[in-house]
Amino acid sequence: MNMKVNIAGVEWKNPVTVASGTFGSGAEYSDFVDLNKLGAVTTKGVANVPWAGNATPRVAETPSGMMNAIGLQNPGIELFCERDIPYLKQFDTKIIVNVCGHAPEEYLAVVERLADEPIDMMEINISCPNVNAGFLAFGQDARNVEELTAQIKKLAKQPVIMKLTPNVTDITEIAKAAEAGGADAVSLINTLTGMKIDINRKTFAVANKTGGVSGPAVHPIAVRMVYQVAQAVQIPIIGMGGIASAEDAIEMILAGASAVSVGTANFYNPTITMDVVEGIEQYMKKNGFESVADMVGIVK
Repeated sequence: MNMKVNIAGVEWKNPVTVASGTFGSGAEYSDFVDLNKLGAVTTKGVANVPWAGNATPRVAETPSGMMNAIGLQNPGIELFCERDIPYLKQFDTKIIVNVCGHAPEEYLAVVERLADEPIDMMEINISCPNVNAGFLAFGQDARNVEELTAQIKKLAKQPVIMKLTPNVTDITEIAKAAEAGGADAVSLINTLTGMKIDINRKTFAVANKTGGVSGPAVHPIAVRMVYQVAQAVQIPIIGMGGIASAEDAIEMILAGASAVSVGTANFYNPTITMDVVEGIEQYMKKNGFESVADMVGIVK
């Protein structure tokens, strides 16, 4: 039985990674998780210069999930290359760097800086607000997505995963645009935009007014979107959104994801990724699957 998966020519030892922003760059979790046992580690988003992030409060609990408006706080690419990549290189896992920016040139600066770094893949966070389009997210306009993907592909030396926002009318349109721009894979879903009001303080629960909703509440929506995208594109899909158990992960794979990413669940169960890896393995044994690829998208 083979747990390995091949995502855009990069072989992972198993189909499990972590969602950007929920795992730092691995060091915070290394007491709980053997990073050698993860298929890949996806880092927190990194920009061309340090970002301070949003004002506090930044996080609120919601029924069956959470809402965050961290604002992609990060130390910037130079410190990241100096500190985080060498840390992750100690482990036998693939390194996926999540890249963010406010304008195309900011993304491109990071992609170029990473070209000669010993990383395996890049995940481009196109849910970032685009300053050139009045702060609408890059990923909400198919033309924008195709263009940005094509520009990144010209400079990137590693395979490029475009991370799709669910805050659109038709996610397949955006996935097709990423594929047309030359994306090697797509990952979905990013958080859904939500709002919570503190009725006692009579104000917004997070300072940003809106935040990204994640956790078990969004899982059925994520499964539906992964399924739709799997019908629309030929490139591999990394499925994420409310995965809190091996069952949730298997559901994503059967819907069409070649790999899965665990996010919010890391916060309340730091060893969840290990349970997911183990659970997928047990499911494969029980159901006679020889490889993960044999499970991908079999529910039509």
